[in-house]
Amino acid sequence: MSATVANLVMASAEMAPRLFDLDLQLIADSVLMIIAVFSLFLIASHFLFNPVRDMMEKRQERIKNELDTAASDMENARALREEYEKKLKDVDKEAETILAEARKKALANESKIIADAKDEAAGILERARVEAELEKKKAADEVKREMVVLASMMAAKVVNTAIDTTVQDSLVEETLKEIGESTWLS
Repeated sequence: MSATVANLVMASAEMAPRLFDLDLQLIADSVLMIIAVFSLFLIASHFLFNPVRDMMEKRQERIKNELDTAASDMENARALREEYEKKLKDVDKEAETILAEARKKALANESKIIADAKDEAAGILERARVEAELEKKKAADEVKREMVVLASMMAAKVVNTAIDTTVQDSLVEETLKEIGESTWLS
């Protein structure tokens, strides 16, 4: 029985399919399969992987450029903000300067107007003084003319009447009273 069992095992072993059979057909199929997978990989790499890789690189580059642009824009915005803040401070200072200058000009104009008014008032006073002097001289000239007239009248009276010195003195005093002493004193 042991021989029969051994024969049987052998016969069943030859008839039963093997789990891993290395025959020539299997090796040829495996090599063809490897070549097909490799060629598919190369074709897929050329038509699919390389464009996707290029697209990813371009996308990364675009994103990097956008980030750089955003960073530079932020820096520009920060610089502009600082510049505008500085300009605002300068505008405040400039406004103060303009207001101070306007105040100075107003004070200068006020001083000039006051000085002009004082000069004009002094001119008016001077003209009034000159006119008063002229009027005084006119009055003095009139008084002198009247005195000449009176003196000639007196001389005519003296000549008409030959009178002595006492009468003449009384005539002079009478004339002085008529003219008034204030006329002679001024």
